[in-house]
Amino acid sequence: MININELKFDENGLIPAIVVDYYSRRVLTLAYMNRESLEISLNKKLTCFYSRSRKCLWLKGETSGNYQHIVSVVADCDKDALTVVVKADGPACHKGTKSCFEYPLYTDEKGDFTADGLYELIKSRKSERKEGSYTTYLFDKGLDKILKKIGEESTEVVIAAKDQDKKETVYEIADLYYHVMVLMVQAGIKPDDIIAELASRHVIDHKVKQEKMASDKDDKTE
Repeated sequence: MININELKFDENGLIPAIVVDYYSRRVLTLAYMNRESLEISLNKKLTCFYSRSRKCLWLKGETSGNYQHIVSVVADCDKDALTVVVKADGPACHKGTKSCFEYPLYTDEKGDFTADGLYELIKSRKSERKEGSYTTYLFDKGLDKILKKIGEESTEVVIAAKDQDKKETVYEIADLYYHVMVLMVQAGIKPDDIIAELASRHVIDHKVKQEKMASDKDDKTE
């Protein structure tokens, strides 16, 4: 752990802060902090920035309600830039989008694939019901069909894994992953809900591990 005195603010007393979504790991915005706004951010556990245009501090969400709850603040190797991981209450951009970075300059079609993007595509199939789409077909057939497919794909994963066929196992897990996402959309479950549940289990496991270590230490003492 470092302290604030080790950071290198620029000639204007500022340091860039790259804000990243805790759940999706997507970059939400690039803003600037001075020492005062960083201290406020660390004390309140909410992002507070320095506006270079208005020459003043601004607490993100103070007027919009879209607060950003800080999970971690990490400096880079030169200690002259920060990444701030947050759980956001709403859009990061003043234009109402989740991220300020919404305007592609170049995109490799395969390299741009994300789980969030797949989820959004599946969700659009449910609302728009694009003709000829397999996803639309699943939604048209309803919950029972979706659950049947998940059962089938789960079995295929087990068979491929049992055969120790890595390539086939990856293929079948991808099929299962997709069909589970269809179920999530059908049930109104967001990817963030799953990540939050996994994160809570991580905390529980860590606590259990600590308790077990303490128990083992007591046993040795006795």
